[in-house]
Amino acid sequence: MLGPVTDAGARATRIVDVLTAEFGAGIAADPAAFRRKFRKMAASPFAFYRGSACLFYADLAEEDPSAKYLNEQTSRVWIHGDLHAENFGSYMNAHGVYVFNVNDFDEAYVGPFTWDLMRFAASVALIGYAKALSDAAITGLVEGFAHSYLSELRALAAGGDDAIGSLTLDNTSGPLHEALQRARLRTRVSLLDAQTTIENYDRRFTVADGVFPIDSVTAEAVREAFAAYLATLPAAQTRRQSEYTIKDIVLRKGVGIGSAGLPSYNLLLEGPTQALENDVIIYMKQAQAPAVSRVIDDERVRGYFTDQGHRTAESQRALQAYADPWLGHTQLGGIGQLVAEVSPYATDLDWSELSEPDDVRQVITYLGRAAARMHSVADDESSHDLVTFSTEEAIAAQIGGDDEGFATMLAEFAHSYGEKARQDHQIFVDLFRNEMLPTR
Repeated sequence: MLGPVTDAGARATRIVDVLTAEFGAGIAADPAAFRRKFRKMAASPFAFYRGSACLFYADLAEEDPSAKYLNEQTSRVWIHGDLHAENFGSYMNAHGVYVFNVNDFDEAYVGPFTWDLMRFAASVALIGYAKALSDAAITGLVEGFAHSYLSELRALAAGGDDAIGSLTLDNTSGPLHEALQRARLRTRVSLLDAQTTIENYDRRFTVADGVFPIDSVTAEAVREAFAAYLATLPAAQTRRQSEYTIKDIVLRKGVGIGSAGLPSYNLLLEGPTQALENDVIIYMKQAQAPAVSRVIDDERVRGYFTDQGHRTAESQRALQAYADPWLGHTQLGGIGQLVAEVSPYATDLDWSELSEPDDVRQVITYLGRAAARMHSVADDESSHDLVTFSTEEAIAAQIGGDDEGFATMLAEFAHSYGEKARQDHQIFVDLFRNEMLPTR
């Protein structure tokens, strides 16, 4: 199942079945949104791969080449769930420091740690192929990522000085350091000016493409959900009451490949003072079940969360050290919502600017360290009690001295699944353009 497609007809049937099972309810509710999503997925093999995590996990559930590295503990690590190469970027942490790390935790769950690394490895193969890198170069990138991950993980387990920990302006160089420097140029005022206008000496959201006003009934429901959300913020967080004053609310649609059909509300808050330069924008987004949860049957994990908004917020707090201080969750109409800041300082890693193999290799090395850091923070030393052991120690012990074998496994998987994803993309395009997917 993980190798190249040998029966295109059977694979087409599987793609339709898996996508229908994953997205069927959403398609029925908003078919136009999923036509837009599928059109974005049709743009390239990588775009298809990004939007079809459900297919990736359905395949892994049938055949997992990483099984030898999994035991009771390493199969129950808090994972990102969609760790592809574009889900990394910069943000400002709660201490005011620019950090480069994993982002977008909508698919996070508890499962095999290797599944994060394998999803990342296959994404590297797809990006490398699109950049016309040789198979040998792609192998080198994936193996370099594996060794970087293991090196950082072991250093964290030992508690020594070899662990970099958070990637910041102080310990990075090259393209990643430049990305952090560019993030410093971003300002809250520029974000506010892009999304709001001044009316009667105060800010209000600008109604534009994909941004819609809401009626009074919906506004009141959002306000009630916001009041409930405040109770989920860390107890130690103290703010002036003015910072919780809602000045305006709008509905946003069409946000990202993974959020098709899901309503998201932006709320404009007063900020710490009456000055118009420090207003805050937060979003309240409907959360959905992560793709990986469809193939992991663990009631201890499933029963831990009250709803998908709770799961997403808890996952981000677990996986991201010093997470967004506005991060929380609530319910709107009985459905779980994730709430967080629309940060003016967040930037994604732009792979289109990376063309030289040496630059790509350096970035991949940093991303291996970031992945290890992510897995290590969500364990017995964090605030939750879902994973009650040291993940870095458990993973290091299970791999033992088989670093080369582990790196080779990831590289071989990257090539085989990368080829499958390219073939799947073509099958998907043919299915979509011939209206063989249920989007009407």
